[in-house]
Amino acid sequence: MTEESRADRQSPIGEPVVRSDPAVTGDRAADAVGFDPNDPDSVGEAAETVGRFAGGGVGDDDNVLMLRGAAACAALVRGVGSYKEAAERAGEGVSVAFIRKWARVHDLPQAIRRQVANGRIAPSAAKHVARLGGRDRYLLAWATIDGGLTVREVRAIASAVNDGADIDDAVRDAGVELGRLQVRLPPETYVELRRRASMGTVEPGTLVADAVDEYLADDR
Repeated sequence: MTEESRADRQSPIGEPVVRSDPAVTGDRAADAVGFDPNDPDSVGEAAETVGRFAGGGVGDDDNVLMLRGAAACAALVRGVGSYKEAAERAGEGVSVAFIRKWARVHDLPQAIRRQVANGRIAPSAAKHVARLGGRDRYLLAWATIDGGLTVREVRAIASAVNDGADIDDAVRDAGVELGRLQVRLPPETYVELRRRASMGTVEPGTLVADAVDEYLADDR
């Protein structure tokens, strides 16, 4: 079963799978903090983290710390049993809406959260990607990267899709063509790809798509 076919993440809630990966966060991976919703002390730490997060204790430009705040929101909700109780536990000024939005970010598939951690998707944009489900969230995430979408554009697309629009149409209206991806090939590969496409009277993209489909099929 591919990650796309799973609507919810499979890693433990609060587990810093992405934040602890040096390939994503570099030296900061060693400082990754996890939260255990079954451990009262860890839930207490999550509540304190959410309180600081909601109070502006994390800079908007620090993607890794914002993902930690999202993990704390998710763990706190699981630990206390409801969004309302989580908001009360986190302290004055923390709303149910705030916790719900960031808990959804933590529940995004790992492939998307990795792009948030490395800075290619802004956490504020990830909040809107997380409003969608299944395949649509992947399409919006990749369109955000490939099309350089602003947070406002991501929000507008998510709202349109939730109102019933087709994701392809909503993304196209923002000026992004789904499926268009620039790749850099070694010269030898490029020449051979072009030669075979010409001999087969097909576009190079068709051969690339066939090769990728075959690779992915073998990986399943």
